[in-house]
Amino acid sequence: MVKTKPGMGDDYLKALAKIFKSTNDEAKRQGIITDYKILVGDAATQQDYDILLMIEYPNMAALDGLREKTDPIGAKMVGTEDQQRQLAVKRLEIREIMGDKTMREITLK
Repeated sequence: MVKTKPGMGDDYLKALAKIFKSTNDEAKRQGIITDYKILVGDAATQQDYDILLMIEYPNMAALDGLREKTDPIGAKMVGTEDQQRQLAVKRLEIREIMGDKTMREITLK
């Protein structure tokens, strides 16, 4: 759940196109994730988010050891930990992370 700063929505989406998309495409190719989505909408209040980043995993067990699986992808696509940290700091200028949430899809019978 992300709240972009005023006038920075397009800049943040451009950053997502470079980093979020490429790393998740690779994670999907490797079978680490099932799918990912970016949902964009107007914030309902001043405290609300306007971008929702969703990542779907095959099951809850896929979260075990996730960093060990995804860190090499980040290194390959983005660069060293220091380079990744620098990009994260730059993104602080254009967005605020409102939180994250783990949820499960259910099928009603």
